[in-house]
Amino acid sequence: MQALQVIELFAGLDANGQAVIERMPVKVSEEDDSCQLVKSPAFVKGIASGDKIKLRPGSQDFELLERSGNLCIRVLSRADISPIAEALAPELEKLGGELDTETERMLVFSIHVSCGFKAIEALINKYVDGQNSVWLYGNVYDPQDGETPLNWWQPILDEN
Repeated sequence: MQALQVIELFAGLDANGQAVIERMPVKVSEEDDSCQLVKSPAFVKGIASGDKIKLRPGSQDFELLERSGNLCIRVLSRADISPIAEALAPELEKLGGELDTETERMLVFSIHVSCGFKAIEALINKYVDGQNSVWLYGNVYDPQDGETPLNWWQPILDEN
């Protein structure tokens, strides 16, 4: 992987039927033009920081080549999210997680699945109340139905 570039990925359609395009920083391989995500996306489903993808020619769609083992976690808030960020970010960082994006009402984290779903979820649930703020995984469930677990993490967890 070499040069850092920004690519555009299709994230879906908004309420008005308009395409949502997310700009993502990536490291591009000079060998095969594959891209490694530098951070987890806020809107594109199914991928996380460190994953290796390849853009499909002439589109903003991609093929997933290799998973990094990172989970993409999105936290959303009706109000200013900075109090949650100030409490949650240091706790996730202690587990090796990283705050990739912070806006007024959204946080996006990357954390390796080997930390364990139970530990990660317990930590997030300490700071996210489920009413004024919610959280969700960006790459755990099938992007099509949003319910079927992808189970890509099983071989990683079986190793540990």
